[in-house]
Amino acid sequence: MSELRQNKFWKNIDTPTIVLYLVLVLIGWLSIYSAVYDESHRSIFDIEKNYGKQLIWILSAFFIAFMIITIESKFFSVFSYGIYGGTLVLLVAVLFFGKYVNGSRSWFEIGSFRLQPAEFAKFATALVIAKYISTTNKKLKDMRTISVSLGILFLPMALILLQGDVGSAVSYVAFVFVLYREGLSGFVLVFGVLLALIFILALLFPPTNIYIGITIASTLAYLYFRKKKYAFTIIVIATIMSISMVAGFDYTFNHVLKSHHRDRLNNLVGKEIDLKGAGYNVNQSKIAIGSGGFTGKGYLNGTQTKYDFVPEQSTDFIFCTVGEEFGFAGSLALIGLFTALLLRIIFLAERQRSAFSRIYAYGVASILFMHLTINIGMTIGLVPVIGIPLPFVSYGGSSLWSFTILLFILIKLDSNRQNIIR
Repeated sequence: MSELRQNKFWKNIDTPTIVLYLVLVLIGWLSIYSAVYDESHRSIFDIEKNYGKQLIWILSAFFIAFMIITIESKFFSVFSYGIYGGTLVLLVAVLFFGKYVNGSRSWFEIGSFRLQPAEFAKFATALVIAKYISTTNKKLKDMRTISVSLGILFLPMALILLQGDVGSAVSYVAFVFVLYREGLSGFVLVFGVLLALIFILALLFPPTNIYIGITIASTLAYLYFRKKKYAFTIIVIATIMSISMVAGFDYTFNHVLKSHHRDRLNNLVGKEIDLKGAGYNVNQSKIAIGSGGFTGKGYLNGTQTKYDFVPEQSTDFIFCTVGEEFGFAGSLALIGLFTALLLRIIFLAERQRSAFSRIYAYGVASILFMHLTINIGMTIGLVPVIGIPLPFVSYGGSSLWSFTILLFILIKLDSNRQNIIR
């Protein structure tokens, strides 16, 4: 009987996804060991050091993964709203009872144990988005469905912003790709690109100059499209929206963002060069990655790593450890593993019979893609430093647990792909 039950649990489990997960976790553990290597604590199992503590997080993550595999697939659909509600309660509670860490009040601390609810809210949000859209049985065309879907995303995002954790909040933008896959108009993505462009322009130039540029562009657009129906109305609306966004970005930048966020953005676009202050982390990270050359300096031989030149090297900047010690080839190999995982997840998504499972799978892919892009972008100076971990690789229990739960719920749902989960 026990053998039959065990076979039932592991039936149809996607082995390639699990193998990729295990390889990335192993790379993370070895990279953390290298990043904080201590001659007086050489044992990788030494729990006084971060690499020893990470092993405990890894083993506990494996236990969580096993427990998820043993749960009925319908559990995640039936209790999705309850899981989502529970994480919202934690996000509110941490505002009152949380501990300040690195400028944000987003951690519960019990002794030496810390827990960050914002990390767990991601898989809860992915579950609810999948549940809501699959239950409506509609593509995202009507305003009510779109508004509710966006509301589901913005509620935890707003609570996380109140904690001061901009990085975790930004990661929720990833869900736009999920909504697009389920029928959201492509104009939304175009609007998002224009929003990003205006944001960059607002960082580079004074608002008055941008207003003049928008006015000139609008005038030229009207002269070109004036014979088209509704051209004047559309151009006026677009002009007003563009000017409003510039004004909004300017106000947010100067009155909402914290000084260290402003400094990082100014360093990113080159308005300020502060290699000893706001730009120090990124500059040291780029030096570390660049010094690795094509094949790297070898494991445990990174000088930038060994002498602690890069702050937060075992967490947000773990990628530069790989870059320095294994060079361009090693960095490319790690990115290749993540790419393989993302492609595998998309493959799993498209073979689902259940809309709930498919939508959730795209949620997993989108979150992982956003974290991967922003984290690596931070280390090479392409995006501002906003404190986003590299999935499965960065040091930290909350991050590893949440990404493990996120991925293994998908693996469990995929094992039951022949059935319709509602």
